[in-house]
Amino acid sequence: MSAQPVTANPVNETASELRYALIPVHGTGIAVATAAWLLDDGAGGRRARVLRAQEPLPFGAQPVLLADTTVYGLSGVEEMLRRWGDLPRPWLVLVADAPARPAADARYLVRALGNRLAGVATMPYLPVLRAVKGPAEALEYEDVQAAGRKLRRAMEGN
Repeated sequence: MSAQPVTANPVNETASELRYALIPVHGTGIAVATAAWLLDDGAGGRRARVLRAQEPLPFGAQPVLLADTTVYGLSGVEEMLRRWGDLPRPWLVLVADAPARPAADARYLVRALGNRLAGVATMPYLPVLRAVKGPAEALEYEDVQAAGRKLRRAMEGN
């Protein structure tokens, strides 16, 4: 019988620090990437990041569904919540797709899904996202920074 040294498993500090695990309902784009940067708040992806397809929810992270304020986007949220299972109730971040109120049916779906969610936060329509190469460039604009502060306040209860 030979003795082999036993080493402790190193603690994955990144997983333990991760606060928000973002799950885009209909794929990633500049709005999803910017929402991740806004929630990460300069932590280099250690506080908030977008999960890859089929990636499990990291232990201790709050799931966050990201969807457009369209009926199509919220129908995708409804379908995802039907299959949600025993995971913690997710936050829903609604990203405005236009500088107007969501359609009546979209607003109805948000209300109808409310008891399945930990909360609902909104990100306003940010026209600058149409003209930037990435979220780092978008953060140079005051309206994007203000949207980030408002989003973090809504989700952190401050």
